[in-house]
Amino acid sequence: MILPHGEVDTPVFMPVGTQGTLKGLLPQQLENLGVQIMLSNTYHLGTHPGPDILKKAGGLHNFMGWKRCLLTDSGGFQMVSLLKLAEITEEGVKFQSLNDQKSEVMLTPEHSIEIQNAIGADIIMQLDDVVKTTNPDKGRIEESVHRTTRWLDRCLSAHGNPNTQNIFPIVQGTLFEDLRKISASDLIQRNVKGYAIGGLSGGESKMDFSKVVLLTASLLPREKPRYLMGVGFAIDIIVCCAMGIDMFDCVFPTRTARFGCALTMTGQLSLKQKQYKKDFNPIDKDCTCSTCKTYTRAYLHGIVTIHPVACNLLTVHNVAFQLRLMQSIRDSIKEGRFPDFVKGFVNDMYPEKDYPEWVTTALASVHINLKE
Repeated sequence: MILPHGEVDTPVFMPVGTQGTLKGLLPQQLENLGVQIMLSNTYHLGTHPGPDILKKAGGLHNFMGWKRCLLTDSGGFQMVSLLKLAEITEEGVKFQSLNDQKSEVMLTPEHSIEIQNAIGADIIMQLDDVVKTTNPDKGRIEESVHRTTRWLDRCLSAHGNPNTQNIFPIVQGTLFEDLRKISASDLIQRNVKGYAIGGLSGGESKMDFSKVVLLTASLLPREKPRYLMGVGFAIDIIVCCAMGIDMFDCVFPTRTARFGCALTMTGQLSLKQKQYKKDFNPIDKDCTCSTCKTYTRAYLHGIVTIHPVACNLLTVHNVAFQLRLMQSIRDSIKEGRFPDFVKGFVNDMYPEKDYPEWVTTALASVHINLKE
């Protein structure tokens, strides 16, 4: 992807800096790691510092000292995560603000775009009507599908910077295939540069999740980026790349670092466990991040969840891991060996060949047979 603040290689994982900062890391550290694009949150930035401050600062790039690409979500996800605070109508979503005054805020499609125009991200998301994936009320979900399309048209009409900021619509429909088809069919009629798949990673089974990803990706144009929102586990990324997904984001890699967990190609290491007290190996001998080149598991065991510096060290590693994973995927695609890469990765993660059923089923649907 070529965006106003630089090129982004895909498939890509985007670290999440909700309020214009990725907890534990400076923007310069993210640049040094090779991050090309990161994500921030419209609802939180719209509440604090607010669009007026962001406009005076010349946008979030200037405000946070970040020279590379940004994506902002619309605030729609807060309908689910903060649902006790939300009232959803055709006009928009009424929230109780998280600031000290606890004042009510009405987030409309127009206001969401106004905030995102002030933020100045390279990719901005439409405000969508998000329903929890496990909600069985098909009538409510169908309503959300059609409302999301109507809100997209309002977002496009309100957009003040169409030449420098790209709106991505969001396909909704939870687990109902017929509603996903309706949503995708409506959205691809609009003149946009890419699409997102929303309404997943909300408690549904992995089998259901993978079926919806496969279906929805197949309904969207292959020549435009397809962004699967809220997905960040390595095995999920591998499988979803095989099904045609180009972009991912998730708080998981950075959040789990704050709890003392390090990511590796064969799974997670919980460095709080006593087994690492006398382990003088790096987290990952194949990782070239500054944490792995400098510190041992034993050292990290002694400081995780106790000293703030541990958050920095493990976040550096976990972000580096995600970037290395994505680079490996991209290299294997360019070199025409992606199916073999997928098989090798899955076999390393499950050496006993006890593959999760959803993984074998999803990969088989795109002609990657783990049992061959």
